[in-house]
Amino acid sequence: MFRLTWLAAAASTTLLAGCSGAGPSAADERRVFRYNQPEALTSLDPAFARNQANSWAVAQLYNGLLELDTTLLPAPALARRYQISPDGRTYTFVLRRGVRFQDSEAFAGGRGREVVASDFVYSFRRLFDAKTASPGGWIFRGKVLEDKAGAISDTCFVAANDSTLRIHLKAPFIPFLGILTMPYAYVVPHEAVEKYGKDFREHPVGTGPFQFKVWDEGNVLLYHRNPSYWRHDANGRVLPYLDAVAISFIADRKTEFLTFLQGKLDFLSGIREGSRDLILNPDGSVRADFQGRFQLQKAPYLNTEYLGIQLDSAGLSGEQARQGRALRDVRVRQALNYALNKPELLSYVLNHVGRPGLSGFVPAALPSFSVAKVPGYTFQQQRARELLRAAGYGPGRPLQLRLSTVAERKAVAEYLQKNWADVGVQVQIDINQSAAQQDLVDNGRTAFFSKSWLGDYPDAENYLALFYSPNFSPAGPDKTHYKSAEYDQLYQQAIREQDVARRTALYQQMDRLVVRDCPVIPLYYDEIIRLTQNNIHHLTANPTNQLLLERVRKD
Repeated sequence: MFRLTWLAAAASTTLLAGCSGAGPSAADERRVFRYNQPEALTSLDPAFARNQANSWAVAQLYNGLLELDTTLLPAPALARRYQISPDGRTYTFVLRRGVRFQDSEAFAGGRGREVVASDFVYSFRRLFDAKTASPGGWIFRGKVLEDKAGAISDTCFVAANDSTLRIHLKAPFIPFLGILTMPYAYVVPHEAVEKYGKDFREHPVGTGPFQFKVWDEGNVLLYHRNPSYWRHDANGRVLPYLDAVAISFIADRKTEFLTFLQGKLDFLSGIREGSRDLILNPDGSVRADFQGRFQLQKAPYLNTEYLGIQLDSAGLSGEQARQGRALRDVRVRQALNYALNKPELLSYVLNHVGRPGLSGFVPAALPSFSVAKVPGYTFQQQRARELLRAAGYGPGRPLQLRLSTVAERKAVAEYLQKNWADVGVQVQIDINQSAAQQDLVDNGRTAFFSKSWLGDYPDAENYLALFYSPNFSPAGPDKTHYKSAEYDQLYQQAIREQDVARRTALYQQMDRLVVRDCPVIPLYYDEIIRLTQNNIHHLTANPTNQLLLERVRKD
């Protein structure tokens, strides 16, 4: 703990000296926002914003053409307006004038230059460059214009002039605007990438509200306020309000929570299993001894926690192949679903953090979610037993399965295990390391597994793409290898449907097919839990769980 305290003190001193030109003062300390990043941070380059740690860090440094508003709809950011052609294939963006990259020695004279349309062309094409080796090329691949060989066309991104950018798609794709709000689509200057090469990961240069100061990997990451940020508040004041951001890297969750309680962190995201009962009552409210000590925010999250069932035998062998044959009977899959008391799971295991998975795969945070229009499986033990008998299982021949999961989902898996035992299904739980679990699932080597899907962008298509047969894993997100000609046809129709109501109806029709065929068992639709100190204002939870600090105040 001494080391952590010393690091926090050193971080604040370094930051504040740089912000004020003198030693720290009480007023200065109030304007430093401190958060912890327990997961590994690997890069400050938006081309590698593949996880929450990287995404949160780069979101403070960069901007894109668009951003999500409070209703999860794409809104102008560096693009002040945009237009979509009647055929849905050409997107034209007009950029804000006067937006500058942050000052950097990568530029002549060390002064950041104005952002122009060709910077976006460069940034987008960089995602496909083998030298970059970015995992983010998928946001455009298969969507933008391609040449005869299937490669990204030289004319899919076009800078018509300094302030006009055009993007050409090979076919209409309605969720495309949402994709452009992702960190992968942030703009970077070619000068900085060329100067630093691979080291651009630790020498970031963007347009965002904060600018990079120093990164002592594994210990502390420091940002200063960008004095030339392009955005103002309603009163004309230049944002951000904070002077600095200090990010620590405490890996142990208990130490992280204690550090928050000591007032040395300004917010925490998520409550882990070890702390959930300590902080929350079974009904989800804050326990009496913590009331008033901090603020707790809860909001729907773009995350569905589920069980997946591998429907393709190609990667299964031995015992996995045997249970794979059993699980390919839809009656067995439906029985496993009916056997689960999902509301009780939320109450007994998760302290009411989340919403029971009583609909389809699309989470409750999205507009197409509807238990009425997409009814799922309720708790019906007798119905589960009947389906198992019809499939040839019973007391004399019990269904035996193995569920592959990870340590953090063990308590949930054990609760499910008891539910299934009540209807005569014997399930053994296999605990894997996260990387091993991911490999088993991606390569189809486990027949029954736990997983979650955190949306890349706030459109139901991002969830329903998991059941579109051209998206088979490992290359695509269809982990179960579900295949339905009816479903594929509806998916193709939905991604081209420009009328919102008709597209929502198509999404719901697709989700009903997922419920009927049961390649997955939705357990619950997750919720975001955030703890913030009482002196933090305007840090609001959002379904994407993005960390947005440009309007945050600290007093």
